[in-house]
Amino acid sequence: SQPVRLYVRAKFVGFKGSKVNQYHHTSILRLEDVNSKEETEFYLGKRAAFIYKAKTLKNGSNFRVIWGKVVRAHGTNGAVRAKFRSNLPAKAMGANVRVMLYPSRV
Repeated sequence: SQPVRLYVRAKFVGFKGSKVNQYHHTSILRLEDVNSKEETEFYLGKRAAFIYKAKTLKNGSNFRVIWGKVVRAHGTNGAVRAKFRSNLPAKAMGANVRVMLYPSRV
């Protein structure tokens, strides 16, 4: 049987911003195969994980993770806003983020 993926792939496309300012505390994620505001509704409140690799070994692993959660939709084309425990680094733009399928709201 095929392995089951318990997350949806997303891209970190940038920070929330206005005409002049950029707000790093809110990240914008583009979810794979989600193309409307209505479809984002399911993902609100879900956990998001930005996984990256570091040089130093900690807890027997070189991988680190910054956890966050999907807060609301962003626009009408299926992007969402997420807040992470610590702000995502700017060099992470364009990188993959996992949006977990928990906690369930059903």
